[in-house]
Amino acid sequence: MAETRKEEVDGGNEVNDPPEWGEDATKDLKNGGKQMESPVKEKSLGLMKSFRASLKAVSPMSSKNKRSESTDSDQSQTSNSTLRSPSSPSLSRGSPSQSSFQSPKAEKASLTRTMSDSAVGLTGTLAKRGASIRQSLGLGPKKHKQDPLEPVTETITSSEEQETNSVESIDRVLELRDTYTLPDIPALPLSVMEINKLIEGEVLEDAYVNLLSLRLELQRERQALDQEDCPIELVHKEKDLSLLYGTLRNKMSAIVRKSSDEKYCSAHNKELLVYVAYIILEEEKRQGETGAMQGWREAWRDAIRDGVRDTLKKVHLDSREQNASWLAVHLGLLGKAVVEDLERVKTQLLSSYPEDFKVFETYVSCHHEAVGEHLKTLLEKVTELKDYYALLDFIVHRYPSEKIMGSCSLQPELKEDQRVLSLDKNFLNQIKVKYCSRLQADMRTSLDRIIELENEEMWKERRKPNIDEGIYSSHIDMDICTNIKGHVQGSSRIDVNLEQKVVRSCLEELKTFPKRFESAFVEWSSPLSNSSLWAEYRISYINSFSALKEHMESFKDSCPIPLELVRREIDGLTTKLSQSLMDHFKTDVKPFLRRQMTGKWFSFDEDFSQLIKRTKTLSEQTKYMSPKHKQAFVNEAHFFMVKEYVSQLMKNNYSCKNRKNETAATKIANQWEELKEIFQEMHSTSDWLHPVGDQLSKIIGCKKSDVKHNLQPLVENYPDIRKSHLSAVLYFRGIIRGREKHIILQRLAELKESVGNAGSKEHALFNEIQAADNTECLPGTTFSCLSFIMPDS
Repeated sequence: MAETRKEEVDGGNEVNDPPEWGEDATKDLKNGGKQMESPVKEKSLGLMKSFRASLKAVSPMSSKNKRSESTDSDQSQTSNSTLRSPSSPSLSRGSPSQSSFQSPKAEKASLTRTMSDSAVGLTGTLAKRGASIRQSLGLGPKKHKQDPLEPVTETITSSEEQETNSVESIDRVLELRDTYTLPDIPALPLSVMEINKLIEGEVLEDAYVNLLSLRLELQRERQALDQEDCPIELVHKEKDLSLLYGTLRNKMSAIVRKSSDEKYCSAHNKELLVYVAYIILEEEKRQGETGAMQGWREAWRDAIRDGVRDTLKKVHLDSREQNASWLAVHLGLLGKAVVEDLERVKTQLLSSYPEDFKVFETYVSCHHEAVGEHLKTLLEKVTELKDYYALLDFIVHRYPSEKIMGSCSLQPELKEDQRVLSLDKNFLNQIKVKYCSRLQADMRTSLDRIIELENEEMWKERRKPNIDEGIYSSHIDMDICTNIKGHVQGSSRIDVNLEQKVVRSCLEELKTFPKRFESAFVEWSSPLSNSSLWAEYRISYINSFSALKEHMESFKDSCPIPLELVRREIDGLTTKLSQSLMDHFKTDVKPFLRRQMTGKWFSFDEDFSQLIKRTKTLSEQTKYMSPKHKQAFVNEAHFFMVKEYVSQLMKNNYSCKNRKNETAATKIANQWEELKEIFQEMHSTSDWLHPVGDQLSKIIGCKKSDVKHNLQPLVENYPDIRKSHLSAVLYFRGIIRGREKHIILQRLAELKESVGNAGSKEHALFNEIQAADNTECLPGTTFSCLSFIMPDS
């Protein structure tokens, strides 16, 4: 029925559809441009006749007033001729007149567009006669060279004029919005094709009232039928109505979608938004009617969101290869685009909508949504740590700051609680997880690079370690601390949660570093065991890793368990380095210690001199060890030297005869004094070891009868001494067997019993010394000797 009615209207009035200068016009020209030639030629001839008539009516000698009157008359005739043209849609009898649905301003705009379309259709011949046209329109004749020249000033619209025009445009839109009422619904709607053309031509008001008329007509026809009857014509009409409403909604969505684009912020488009808003309101009022379409407000919001998406897609984005800072630059431009878009909404679009639309709030929420989607797309391209951080910083700090959502240009419309980018928590956590994962990988690479640098700068060049504040040091601890603390401080600016994750990731990777470093260092240093560098490097790394451990203590409260694991690994490394240094010293001095307390020892001092030399070398090296490790190391070296020196008396390698015990005692006392001085210079705190040498030398040098009187100080200072130890000392003294020996041993047992638990258990020296067994008895007194044999206690 819709098509039938269109044919009746078109046929009865014999009015052609207005030519369209878009895609439809292109199709018409391709299919048969001859159909359009006649109207265009007629229009051209009509205009030419009026122009010639005006030329005849105007005298060259007439005054300016007469010329002005003639010009006004010609313009009026031209306008009337244009209005009478068959191509003018305002006089189509099958459609409501333009004046019945549009305000005077809208009529003026329509008239201007009509005249512009007519001018576009003029032929080339008419263009060549531009001079006569200008004169007929009152624009003045074209000046020839012989005519006197008049000054001509090119009109340039200044910023003030543009601002004035903008204000006037907003005022017009506000007036339209505040005074707008829906025109009367025509009794007879236009045809489906005509309504569709109105929609495509963005004549929303006319299109909508005709849609309402068509809907009312459909409702009347349905009411006139029985419930069971449903003619095919009615079904087609319902389908046409639905399609037209869909077309109208799509057109409105397209208008809204591009409305915030700077290219489309014209007065015409702002007025279209007024019609869009009132059509939405009208449809919301008619939701209960038959044929009503749902979701107008939702479609409007979707169009806004799609428009914001279009804006963000236009933001320039370099590739990683083009610009290392591609993401940081893009996020800066993205923030700028958001601010500029919302500024246009605030200054240009708010005037087109009623207040209950909450336009600015809707645009803000759509920007949040579109920016969130855009960031998810960007995340797929991010692979580097700095770019993950740039994303987090943009979301948490820059976006809600005064640089973007907090910009003063968006106030006071944008409230404080609307600044924050509303994102799914899983998305933010996803960025944090990827950030920490990448951080851990970068941390491992950085730590491996530290080993490489140490190899390149120190080991290969065999450079001595640096001395910093009196101790050997390396750059290792400072490099690691600077790296970790830089990441932690950066993450703390994001939030506490990320800071804790970063600390845990750094400690997790640091935990495996000591073993990797040890493996590389041991492999390199093995051939240098006889070099002083071998010990110096170990001391420097003991110091550096000890300092690293102290620096990591700042994370004790935030990550106690991961920190404890790091502590263990660092302690394990420093202990191994220290132990290897100690083992190297022990291995170095043991050959010279073994040759003490022998027959050669009495007359040969070279072994002891070498022993002193190596001990002094160790003392010199430990000066550059950190105080904490130095003390324990020196005490251990001191204990080892005392134990090994005393142990030489326990091996029964030599027994003094012919008063050689006095010579031996003197030599032991002198050597002991020299050793004691060295360890005092090394600041050993094991003072309890000092008396043992002097007390043993007294026992060795005194008379046999006085030995038992010199035992008490030895037992009191070293209650762990046993019978086997004293027997070995007596053997070196020359008291190998006999009654005197057993009396001395009996005295030892008495002293140990009297001392009991009073002796120091902390200071155990003889428990670490193994003595040779010596239980010989006097000849012929085997049975009586048994009574003097005591348990080795």
